[in-house]
Amino acid sequence: MTIEVLEEYRCFGGVTRQLQHHSAEIGLPMNFSVYLPPAVMRGETVPALIWLAGLTCNEQTFMIKAGAQRVAAQLGVALIAPDTSPRGAKVPGEEEDWDFGVGAGFYLDATEPAWSKHYRMESWLVRELVPLLSSSFRIDAKRLGLFGHSMGGHGALTLALRHPGLFRTLSAFAPICAPTQCPWGSKAFYGYLGDDFERWKTHDASALMRRQRSAPFPEGILVDQGLSDKFLASQLLPEKLEAACESIGQSLTLRRHEGYDHGYYFISTFIEDHLRFHVERLNK
Repeated sequence: MTIEVLEEYRCFGGVTRQLQHHSAEIGLPMNFSVYLPPAVMRGETVPALIWLAGLTCNEQTFMIKAGAQRVAAQLGVALIAPDTSPRGAKVPGEEEDWDFGVGAGFYLDATEPAWSKHYRMESWLVRELVPLLSSSFRIDAKRLGLFGHSMGGHGALTLALRHPGLFRTLSAFAPICAPTQCPWGSKAFYGYLGDDFERWKTHDASALMRRQRSAPFPEGILVDQGLSDKFLASQLLPEKLEAACESIGQSLTLRRHEGYDHGYYFISTFIEDHLRFHVERLNK
């Protein structure tokens, strides 16, 4: 599979690249960014963390704003940031709303006819991008962690639960924890999945967690949430995930931070904690 390098920047002894390949699952070119730490430059194989970004973001947002490369270089971990939706699908209305369509793929495979041909983010990530990482870079496919923010936090939680064993570690910043119970999720699920509420629940992190027979991540899940986040009460609902984890004995560290909002100043403050959380467990 051909990967095109769109941009490349030297960074903390490693390299940040914006890349593109043609996705068979989506049927369009798809972009993603990678940070390869100095260890890769020395010929070593390293663990990797996949970051799923939030609404309106793209594959460059995390690499530019989060400030994660310095610590990733020190820890010897690669960073991967996929785009948040297909681009150029030409679905009528796909660019009309900031919270649905372009930049808002919700990390699922759409089933509604207008969207199902190209909006296949789950299949792209799991069936194409993950295998591509180990075949194209010095990345250990057995040491993958998944994390994300907001819509991407929803994606991280749900994909990790829907594909057991694929990701060894899991964390999130301000995730949409119960999308079947909030406006963002209801709008996206109705548009992409139709009115089948039972199908909606298969993409709801809190509902999925309650269905687990045992704790899927015995070494814990880390979630950070700002208490000055304007979306906290109406869209994010971390208490739903907290209760779901408690119901099955899943260890969850849910850190609530006074004064922090929903943006990348918040993420950049605590990103080092998340990288260390993942790498400590991936290197065991």
